[in-house]
Amino acid sequence: MTAREYNFDGLIGPTHNYAGLSLGNIASASNAGGASRPKTAALQGLEKMKRLRDLGLGQGFLPPHERPHLPTLRQMGFSGSDEEMIAAAANAAPGLLANIYSASAMWTANAATVAPAADSADGKVHFTAANLSTMFHRSLEAETTARILKHIFNDDAHFAHHAPLPAGGDLGDEGAANHGRLCPSHGDVGVQLFVYGDPPDDAGFPARQARATSAAIARLHGLAADKTLLLAQSRRAIDAGAFHNDVVGVANESVLFCHEAAFEDRDGALAAIRAAAPYAAIIEAPEAMVPLKDAITSYIFNSQLLTLPSGGMALVLPTEAEENSSTKAYLDAVVAADNPVTETIFVNVRESMRNGGGPACLRLRVVLTDAAVSSVAPSFILSDDVYALLVDWVSRRYRDELHPEDLSDPALAREGFEALDEMTQILKMGAFYDFQR
Repeated sequence: MTAREYNFDGLIGPTHNYAGLSLGNIASASNAGGASRPKTAALQGLEKMKRLRDLGLGQGFLPPHERPHLPTLRQMGFSGSDEEMIAAAANAAPGLLANIYSASAMWTANAATVAPAADSADGKVHFTAANLSTMFHRSLEAETTARILKHIFNDDAHFAHHAPLPAGGDLGDEGAANHGRLCPSHGDVGVQLFVYGDPPDDAGFPARQARATSAAIARLHGLAADKTLLLAQSRRAIDAGAFHNDVVGVANESVLFCHEAAFEDRDGALAAIRAAAPYAAIIEAPEAMVPLKDAITSYIFNSQLLTLPSGGMALVLPTEAEENSSTKAYLDAVVAADNPVTETIFVNVRESMRNGGGPACLRLRVVLTDAAVSSVAPSFILSDDVYALLVDWVSRRYRDELHPEDLSDPALAREGFEALDEMTQILKMGAFYDFQR
């Protein structure tokens, strides 16, 4: 079938802040407590979206979540008005306050796992919203993410939605950040790559994707067993800071671009990929050229690998990968070599990078036929008009700077809710959020 890939980026919310909540994410931890710039962050994200749309690529977005998430405060025993609950939490549980203000839903690579119509047994696009159970602040996202996806992709003829998987034990699901797909072209039957992590030893960082959840998603999405690979993530990479596999590898159509430390059993994983997808070109960076530390700090593999309308593929990378001498040299060598990657595009997403998310973290890939695209809520496909409206909205509504102590200020909550209320009017969402009901 004929199909096209759309990237749905997370529209960064007004409470973007550096709380350092993500264990195993080195950038998040190293910038904890610093001043963030929510307005700059959101505008950087929008600029990246528009730049890719202007290249002729399919571009959509997902709206921010409601933050602070006051229903969580009520569940935790706080009561009274919004202002009273925030003041009480700031005094008794400042760590909880940081969690309910997190804008981490901006990283929509974790929103869900998506199977295109070509791969599913019923010929529909399947979505399973991630439970994100490993990290408390992210576990708050699952219910709203599922609601957002159903709002945008709301046509039973083309889309199937599955509830987040049960949480608890070793059932963590981190969505598309640990998932890839290889295929001759987007509309062809593809090979699904699910990458999971083994439990850590006493000193290691948590592995956030469980094998059991990956297998469950494959069943829910009706994927063919011979086109589904469950591969173990490298423990060495996890402990070095590759908290998701998309920090060390990315796939697009016939290309897998990865570090040699991406998989626990490197030889076995690559052999299985070659057997299932003999057409695949594997571009693997050796440690000698790109040290794992440089790969993780630069996010060279947390790039968007995209098929250009004019032919060839482009790597959309953070400017940090251009500024690192080893990764820049390797990228130059990749483009010069005989492979489908013909171009590098560097984008400034420093505000996201400082919180531990690069270009690939900011987007959820959805392969859509023309008929399916026509069923997507049009407000969430980026157009010049929507872009202009969102830039104006962010410029008026977001703070220039946000400091940790600002989270205890009830004015921040009011500003955020007022901003989201206006956004729902711009995007014709109705009374979508809990605070609007």
